[in-house]
Amino acid sequence: MNAKNLSERLKIVASFVEKNKTLADIGSDHAYLPCYLVHTGIIKKGIAGEVVKGPFESAQKQVRSEGLEQQIDVRFGNGLEVIKESDHVQTITIAGMGGPLIASILEAGKDKLDAVETLILQPNIHAKAIREWAIKENWKITNETILEEHDKIYEIVVLQKGNMELTDQELLVGPYLMKEKSTVYHKKWSNELREWQRIMDQLDKTALSQEVQNKKEELERKIALVEESL
Repeated sequence: MNAKNLSERLKIVASFVEKNKTLADIGSDHAYLPCYLVHTGIIKKGIAGEVVKGPFESAQKQVRSEGLEQQIDVRFGNGLEVIKESDHVQTITIAGMGGPLIASILEAGKDKLDAVETLILQPNIHAKAIREWAIKENWKITNETILEEHDKIYEIVVLQKGNMELTDQELLVGPYLMKEKSTVYHKKWSNELREWQRIMDQLDKTALSQEVQNKKEELERKIALVEESL
């Protein structure tokens, strides 16, 4: 993978970026995504944010090697703190982290979101945390997709400002994904069901405490929601 040939996962993230928007890519790693978006003419300028020194230096080196220093500003900082009001950022991408971490980054930096129009989020796991945050902070899902790459399954959630209500089932599996019921969606949740059933079998062999009972009830509820969605 490089700035001209993204992974399938990042290509799909890129496909949701609207043309001529100012982008902030948080946790940008090598800054492949913003470089690709400039090369393809989708954006004219962007910010690559990194909180880890190694990836930050890699992003700087990548942007220099691509000759894009005038278009992409690589910044060192935690989450959305790399964004300034004067940047007029309209789109934020956060890819390759867990859902709870993405939600915590958005929560910590929510004062930076006033002028932002679109959040394109790719959690590796636990996308539910993002949907819960979106409801609480008045963002709505405008698109979702699910894909498999290198034997891993990823979800992508696109948010824009607006109110949203989701059922417990939609929170867990995704309202758009549940309607589409793709092959990858079936694979993901069939795998989850097998794992949850394995845990249930282990719990059945465990001395029944209140904690074990609560865990079993939670799993039973999730199993029922997922089975109904397939």
